[in-house]
Amino acid sequence: MKTVVVLTLIAAAFAGGYGYGRWYAKPARAGSAERQILYWVDPMHPWYKSDKPGVAPDCGMKLVAVYEGDKQPGQTAATNADNAVQVSPEKQQLIGVEYGTAEYENVTATVQAAARVTLDETRISKVQTRIEGWVDRVFADFTGKYVTKGEPMLTVYSPDALATEQEYLLALRARHMVHEGSMPGMGANMESLVDAAKKRLALWDISQLQIEEIGETGKTIENLTVFAPASGFITERNAFPKQHVTPDTVLYTVTDLGSVWVLADVFEYEAPNVRLGQGAKLTLDAAPGRVFYGRVNYILPQVDPNTRTLKVRIAFDNPGNALKPDMYGQVEFQTGGARRLVVPQSAVLDSGDRQTVFIDRGNGSFEPRAVKTGQQEGGRVEILSGLAAGERIVTSGNFLLDSESQLKAAVSGMSK
Repeated sequence: MKTVVVLTLIAAAFAGGYGYGRWYAKPARAGSAERQILYWVDPMHPWYKSDKPGVAPDCGMKLVAVYEGDKQPGQTAATNADNAVQVSPEKQQLIGVEYGTAEYENVTATVQAAARVTLDETRISKVQTRIEGWVDRVFADFTGKYVTKGEPMLTVYSPDALATEQEYLLALRARHMVHEGSMPGMGANMESLVDAAKKRLALWDISQLQIEEIGETGKTIENLTVFAPASGFITERNAFPKQHVTPDTVLYTVTDLGSVWVLADVFEYEAPNVRLGQGAKLTLDAAPGRVFYGRVNYILPQVDPNTRTLKVRIAFDNPGNALKPDMYGQVEFQTGGARRLVVPQSAVLDSGDRQTVFIDRGNGSFEPRAVKTGQQEGGRVEILSGLAAGERIVTSGNFLLDSESQLKAAVSGMSK
């Protein structure tokens, strides 16, 4: 009987405990069962994956486990499976996939532009005369001749100038007569007449030496000489013997080629890198191996609507006249160095309105990433946004990866 009672009490205790646990105990949390670890990743560079725990080889940080169903550290909407392309190692080898790294470099950028040698407009002189008449003799008798300042170029016969010379001589004689006579009160008036006649000769552009010659000899100069106003080459000639000339006639154009201008056509997207006072180097096809050094002295304010280029003017000294007008060459502007994030040029796929770089996510996964590019120099492209330093990128075979990505996107779009 005791045995039956003991067994009954044990059964009651067991049933009570079971019921309490069933009705009053807290329910087990979903997912509390041990989950499977897929792989380990670098928390700073989540594209680095490993099949075992440890530390990241690039930064030395402890790898973090990624469980089934977890969001990977560093994963964003841009790294989802819709954008990524999965390529097996065998296929990567077949299409020639190669890798590189986005990294900071000290870049010394240059801007190159086609250029043309032109005249320095501040060194151009026009030869004209203020008198109307006829050309008598011509000394500068061909285009391209070099003349020096003050050198005689031609003589002109002018009835108007000749009449003014005669008035000057009459004024000189009258003054002399007054001084020799007994009318001292008239001396001041005669001086005024002489000065007025002399001033009229000067207004006719007759030189002081010629005026003194008229006064000393007491004779008029029938053919007045026109002198070169500056040294240089005759680039235009309109003076010929017996030709009728007026003050509007441009007899010669004299250009000093000791300094020239070079006009460079800089593309509008490179124009912000060029500034006033900046140094420039000029090379010519006609003078291989020779380099000329100049400085930017003006930037024209308007872009050419046809070529989308901006004219930049550079001044060059021209000893020996090696730079001749209308020569063609190449100008290089040094824009200085700066630390920039760059990638190999082959890593960027440029469709015109969009630039794409493929990121290696590990385990055969590649993500297309839209980037914004800057300057290009020496096979390297500046990345303004879209990449971080240290990210592993595809530098070869990315065209086929892009085709694979677009095909995947097209199929995905058709299935929706």
